[in-house]
Amino acid sequence: MTASLNVHGQENLVMPGFYMPNRLSIRTGKALHHLLRGKVCYLVDSTFPPAPEIMEYLKTKDISIEYFDFRHTTSRAVREQILTHMNAGQSVVFLPGQVAKTRGTLADVPSPFLRHVGSLHIAPVPVFLGYYGDTLMTLYREREDEDCCEEFHILPKLSPGPQTGERLLSAWLEKGEELFSARPLLRESLATHVVRAMRTHPNVEMVDGMTGAKLPNFKLLGVAMTVARVLRKRGDKRVGIILPPGRGGTIGLLSCLLAGITPVMVNYASSRASFESTVRQAELKTFITARKFMEKLPNFPWPPQDQLILVEDLLRTLSKPALIANVLLAKAAPASVICKMCDTDAHHGDDEAVMLFTSGSSGEPKGVALTHRMVLANVAQCSCRIPLQDERFLGSLPIFHSFGLTVTLMLPLLCGYPICAYPNPTEARTLCELVKKYKLTLLATTPTFARAMLRRADGDTFASIHHFIVGAEKLQPDLEEEYKRKCGVSLLEGYGLTEATPVCSLNIQDAPLVPGSAFYVPGMVKRSIGAPLPGIAVRITDVEDDTRELSLTERGMIWFRGANVFRGYVGRPELNDCIFKDGWFKSGDIGQLDLNGFITLGGRLSRFSKIGGEMVPHEGIELAISQILKLAPEDGVQIAVTGVVDEQKGEALVLLSALPQHQRSSQEHAILSELRTKLAEQELPNLWAPRYLVPVEAIPVLATGKLDLRGCRLLAEEALIEGQD
Repeated sequence: MTASLNVHGQENLVMPGFYMPNRLSIRTGKALHHLLRGKVCYLVDSTFPPAPEIMEYLKTKDISIEYFDFRHTTSRAVREQILTHMNAGQSVVFLPGQVAKTRGTLADVPSPFLRHVGSLHIAPVPVFLGYYGDTLMTLYREREDEDCCEEFHILPKLSPGPQTGERLLSAWLEKGEELFSARPLLRESLATHVVRAMRTHPNVEMVDGMTGAKLPNFKLLGVAMTVARVLRKRGDKRVGIILPPGRGGTIGLLSCLLAGITPVMVNYASSRASFESTVRQAELKTFITARKFMEKLPNFPWPPQDQLILVEDLLRTLSKPALIANVLLAKAAPASVICKMCDTDAHHGDDEAVMLFTSGSSGEPKGVALTHRMVLANVAQCSCRIPLQDERFLGSLPIFHSFGLTVTLMLPLLCGYPICAYPNPTEARTLCELVKKYKLTLLATTPTFARAMLRRADGDTFASIHHFIVGAEKLQPDLEEEYKRKCGVSLLEGYGLTEATPVCSLNIQDAPLVPGSAFYVPGMVKRSIGAPLPGIAVRITDVEDDTRELSLTERGMIWFRGANVFRGYVGRPELNDCIFKDGWFKSGDIGQLDLNGFITLGGRLSRFSKIGGEMVPHEGIELAISQILKLAPEDGVQIAVTGVVDEQKGEALVLLSALPQHQRSSQEHAILSELRTKLAEQELPNLWAPRYLVPVEAIPVLATGKLDLRGCRLLAEEALIEGQD
C-alpha cells in the first residue's frame, strides 16, 4: 500500500521564513518547495548530508543550496547566510541529513544542531512530519495499516527569544502527541483487537513455565469465550482477578473483556487494609482465583467462598459441547463472527477496560481505570519504539502491576508473539533456566529481580535476548555494568506510571551509524530513563509553581500528555484537581530532557519510595509508627520517613526521629526490630519496615508547617554517609 500525504497548517506559512523540519522525505520536500513557491534556499551541513534522492531532486531544479559545517562555522556566520537569503525574498529550509536512528525517533535532527539553531537568534517555523508511518504497529503484523498516511504539518512560527532548540523540540513533541491521539485505532475496542490478533495467530502458544504445557491462542480464546458466557449471566459490572501470570490469569482477563465486564487486577501482595479498600472502591462481589494459588497464600484475606470462582472447578463444570464448539470457532471462524457473537464492540474507546490500584499517600490505594483507548495506545506506542522481530516473551511480572499487564501480556497478545509464563518473578534460577530452554528474546522486569537473575546466570544465559527492559525502580550503574561485562547484555531502562498504562519512555539499542554521516540520534543515553514513546508529550514546570513553565532542559516537575494517560482516579475528585492542568498530568517526578528528548530524573517529590518495584507510602508508615509509639498530634512532628538510594532494592526507608528514646545509636537495632515486629502485627507488608533509624534534634518543617521533604532526605543522606565513613 502506498501511503498518502496530508498537508496541514498552510495558514502558518511565512514568506520569507526560516523553516525547521523534524525530518523530510522526498515527497514532503517537494510539497514544501511547492508551498513556498520555489523561492527557497536549502541549508545543508556538508558533514550531515540529506538522502541522495532529495539532493538529486534539488539539483534538477537548479535550486539554491547553502553549505556550512556548524563545527567550523560560527553561529554569526550562519545567521548572516540565512538573513542574506531572507532579505532577498527567499525562505530558508534546514535539510535534516541522514542519521542513525531508532524506531519511533521524534526527529532526524541531532542535538548539536538544535543547540546551533538556538544560537542563531532567528525564530524558525517548525515543520512536523509524522513519525509513525510504517513504524506504527499494525497489531497483527500480517495486516497492512489501512490508515497509513504521512502527516505533514506547518506549525506556527516560534516567538523570538532564547532556547529556540528546546522550543522546537517541544513543538514537535506536542504535535506528535496530537496526531497520535487522533488515530482511529484508539476509538476501537480492546476486546475486538485481542480477538483479531489471536485469530490471526491461532497457533502462537503460551507456555506454562512450571509444567511445560503449551496452550495455543485458539484454545485460550475458545476457553475464554466459554467462560465469558458464564460470567455474563452473573451480571457483575466488575470482577476481581486474584491470579499470577499464566494461563489462569490470562483466561480470567480475556473472559471478562469478552463478557463486557471490567477485570480488576487485585494486588495479592498488599496488606489486608489495602485489599479491603480495593474491594470497597471497586464494588467487587465476585473474584476469580485458583485453589492451588489460595494454598500458596494462606495469610491472604480471602473473600467468602460464595464470592469465589475457582478456575479448577469452573473448567470442570463448563459445558463440554459448548467448549468444543467455541474452540473450533476460535480456530476457524472469521474474527468478525466471533466479535459479533461476543458483542466486543459494545465497549470501546474511553470505556473502562481494566482496573488497577496504586498506593495513595496515606496507604489508601487509588483506583486507575485503564480504558480501551489507553491500553491500545500504550501497546501501539511500545511497538512503535521497540524494534520487535520474532520475539518470545517472558511473562513473570504480576499482572496486577501495569508493567506486567501491558508489556509482558497485552503487548505479545496483541502483536502475536509467544509467551513463557511463570508465576513468581523472585525465583531467579528457574527464570534463567526458562530463558535458555525456550530461547526467550524479550525480558521485562525490575532491577531488583534482574540483580537476582544475574547471580544465577552464566555467560550464555541471555544469549538469545534481543531486549532486556528494566523499570519500576532506578537502575543502578553497577548492575548495568555487570550485565554488560558478564553476559554481554545491555539493560534498557524505561519509565512508567500506572496512570499512564504505564510506559512513558524507554531506552533502546543504538542503530549503526549511517556511512558518510558523523552524527546520530541515540537509542539510549546512560543514566536516563529513555526518550518519550511516540505520541507522548512532555512539559516541565517550576517545582513550586505549576503555572510557571520551564524549558524542557531545565530541571523541574515533569508533566505528561498522551492517549495512554488516564483521566483521573476513580471516585477521588479531590486528588484529580491537583494533578491535572489543561489536559496535562502531573507525574510527581522531577527531571529534565536533553535535546534528543531523553529524560533524566532528579528525584521524587511524592511521598513514596520504590523498593523492589513496589510503591511504599511514607505517610502510611508514619501513621502506623505514630500509633505504635502512641504519639500525640499536638506534640508536633516528632518522626518522619524518607528514602535514600539503595543499590540492592532501589531505595531504602529511613526513620528520622526527634524522640528522646531514639537518640542512642547503640539501641538502633533493637528499636528497628521491635518496630518491624509491631508493623507485622498490623498486617503491614515487610517493605514498610524502616531499615535505618537516624536521630535528629528536630524534624525539618517548612514555614507553612508542612514537612520539608528535601531537608528530611538530606539529613538521612548525611547521617548514612557519615556512618559509612
